[in-house]
Amino acid sequence: MSTNGFRRAGVLAAATGAIVLLSSGVASAHVTARIIGESAEQGSYSKITFRVPNEDDAAGTVKLEIKLPADAPMSSVRTSPMAGWTAKITKAKLAEPIESHGTEITEAASTVTWTAKPGTRIGPGEFAEFALSAGPLPKVDQLVIPAIQTYDNNKVVAWEEPPVEGGEEPEHPAPVIKLAPAAEEDEDGAAAPAGNEQSGDGGDDAANDTAAASSASDDTARWLGGAGLVVGALGLGFGVGATMRARRAAGGQQ
Repeated sequence: MSTNGFRRAGVLAAATGAIVLLSSGVASAHVTARIIGESAEQGSYSKITFRVPNEDDAAGTVKLEIKLPADAPMSSVRTSPMAGWTAKITKAKLAEPIESHGTEITEAASTVTWTAKPGTRIGPGEFAEFALSAGPLPKVDQLVIPAIQTYDNNKVVAWEEPPVEGGEEPEHPAPVIKLAPAAEEDEDGAAAPAGNEQSGDGGDDAANDTAAASSASDDTARWLGGAGLVVGALGLGFGVGATMRARRAAGGQQ
């Protein structure tokens, strides 16, 4: 291969490695919601954490508003104190009352708004996390919670597009929390995962299969990321080596 060929190969390999590494970051740069360290289980009370990255290189995030689903209300929603930010919960009347601990609930939280105090913002290249204590989590497979992000240059980004089953991720996806069915109690009063109707070792086999599939998926993702780095490094190495050989050959001809 000629010197120019080695150089082109090095540039192509380095670019390929960069694309592999950057693609995962771009896909995750939006407002997300997670239940961390607790079971995301229907009927439970949990802390919901909203992670908000700043995507503007010249402006800062100064406001976050989330919209809780009216068709899956939660009777208890509380914010956590956060330095430099104020939080406001707005309630709305329910179309149908719900019962909580023997009490009829006729209204529930509909929106939660965090506003930055003067001098506070999520700057370029930064992120912040906003937490809610909420429950009981509704009996639905997933909670879709639209979020609106406002910057100090008046730009507003609405993360409100619902997920599409089997389709590509939308451009501005809404935060989503997947909920598991409530645990059922066995005859001895011990909680057992709902939906596990197998006996003997069948349930353990299913759990092991799921864990293995998850581990394989994680390993594949790590391998692809590592392969991108290796390919990029090899490409750069080939390019540098070709340049040095070309220089030595030119020097020998003088």
